[in-house]
Amino acid sequence: MADQQDKSFPASATTRVPLALALSGLAGCADSIGFLEYSQLFMSFMSGNTTRFGVSASLGDWESTARVASVILIFCFGAFAGTLIAAWVGAWRLSVLLLLQALLLAAGVVMPYGTFAWPLHAYPIVLALGLQNATLQDEAGRSLALTYVTGAVVRFGTGLANLILHKPAPSFWIQAPLWGALSTGAVVGGILQNRFGEDAFLVPAALAGILAVVAVVLTLAKPGSAYVTGPSAPAPDAPASAPPVGEPAVSRG
Repeated sequence: MADQQDKSFPASATTRVPLALALSGLAGCADSIGFLEYSQLFMSFMSGNTTRFGVSASLGDWESTARVASVILIFCFGAFAGTLIAAWVGAWRLSVLLLLQALLLAAGVVMPYGTFAWPLHAYPIVLALGLQNATLQDEAGRSLALTYVTGAVVRFGTGLANLILHKPAPSFWIQAPLWGALSTGAVVGGILQNRFGEDAFLVPAALAGILAVVAVVLTLAKPGSAYVTGPSAPAPDAPASAPPVGEPAVSRG
């Protein structure tokens, strides 16, 4: 049945799992740097920003309200744009999205500061992390939660329960390593920010750039392989009835 088809992207766990852990660590690193550098403004943790939005609005602090609301909107736009890009570029999805993330993370270092209410310098970072959530997907075609931990913790907890009740979703086990990668990245980000300040963003930018180069090499060396694409994978979070996008896998190497 169509809803039982493996819609993971990339199809091979050999690349999907290491990429997921690396990108989750990158997100934790960038979020930690931004939190310390930009007056406790989250770069990827929109639950925290939503709470701050509510508190600011309740106190009538409209500068702070605009600050967090704009970041939430930019992050949402990143997820929106990333999903469209993923559908448009097909087999080059990994390469294009990773390259865009690297460029945006680096752009944050040179972006004008803006104002407290409109932190222009934070927007490229937030946009990059929003894009990141359209990069990979699990076997059900859902975007892997790479930039926040609530979904990972919930899925791991429900997966443990389903071990007792019945067979859990195959991807539940990766949720704990994702939490570990994000947490480790946050520790590293805090250390880097303490030493290098805003320039610390160049470290996650470099990591995204390296991953982009790896994706380009794999795409050129093994076009259509399970390492960089999926078997008729739909766009992230698309329903089971959605048509596949991009180029179908032609080899399983």
